[in-house]
Amino acid sequence: MELVLDGELADLGNKILTGERLSREDGIRLYQTKDLLAVGSLADLVRRRKNGNKAYFIVNRHINHTNVCENLCELCAFGLEAGHPKAYTLTLDEIEAKALASAGERISEIHIVGGLNPDLKIDYYVEMLRRVRRALPGVIIQAFTAVEIDYLARVHSIPVEEVLAVLREAGLDSLPGGGAEIFSPRVRELICSKKISGERWLEVHMAAHKLGMRTNATMLYGHVETIEERVDHLVGLREAQDRTGGFLTFIPLAFHPKNTGLEPLAVSGSTGYDDLKALAVARLMLDNFDHIKAFWIMIGPKLAQVSLSFGVDDLDGTVVEEKIAHDAGAATGQFMSKTEIVKMIKAAGRLPVERDTLYNVIEEGF
Repeated sequence: MELVLDGELADLGNKILTGERLSREDGIRLYQTKDLLAVGSLADLVRRRKNGNKAYFIVNRHINHTNVCENLCELCAFGLEAGHPKAYTLTLDEIEAKALASAGERISEIHIVGGLNPDLKIDYYVEMLRRVRRALPGVIIQAFTAVEIDYLARVHSIPVEEVLAVLREAGLDSLPGGGAEIFSPRVRELICSKKISGERWLEVHMAAHKLGMRTNATMLYGHVETIEERVDHLVGLREAQDRTGGFLTFIPLAFHPKNTGLEPLAVSGSTGYDDLKALAVARLMLDNFDHIKAFWIMIGPKLAQVSLSFGVDDLDGTVVEEKIAHDAGAATGQFMSKTEIVKMIKAAGRLPVERDTLYNVIEEGF
């Protein structure tokens, strides 16, 4: 820390030591500096202040119920037109079977996201939630991005608040953070031109917060965005969190270009340096978020482990099945055992804590 306070980031180090909020300009400087270790050291200080030596993980299972999607975003390799040979939509029986297959695995969360399939109306989602709830009583259902919630509201011409209330009654507990991408309209026009705006994404999450739901937040980086647009994204999330306090965790997501509409533009994705910087800067800018998560599926288990010294306090979980990142070239596996996660955390000098979606402790003292 002494080296940080004597270096180019000395003034920012003093702000962080005294708990002063960083400005937009401070965030840009953190991204611009080449002194990754100084940024990481500051982020690690904040991590320890918020979470001590604990590193969280969850035993969960993902389900992607359909890849049919009206938006066909340029950034995405998962969504396909109906009728495409690789397009699929799981039946409610198939979804229930996947949930039942996890019944003996002591999972605490089911995570469900999919495309904007025009053939699926809200009744499908309601019945899906009811069946998953029956199959896995007590398990938290975190499902449907803000983009999916907005789509159902538009399809049925009802307010977002009504969609959320109906789904919550059927079993929905929490929203994941997907679909945020980068809030900048310039970037969204290039990478997801048909997707809802950043402002709408925030409106949906804040509506969920008003109903008492806790949600996650993300940022997809490493494509066409600028440093300034990344920082504006973080500031937008921080302001929303000031108003509602409803976000549980922030998850920077590294862009994978393979098979996407951006691949021909020679967008190469992020480097390991970029990944650690994004996680550390997020920890420093999002002073009102309790947790920063490294999604090992996107950056690989080894870098995720290293990130525990760069502001990260959560490695996500067992996952089991993941199609969205892997269709875009993710080289990781789709499952990591609880034993492997615990071993990885302990090797990094942290105390593993198994949590549920809401960060209630399930097990510790490994």
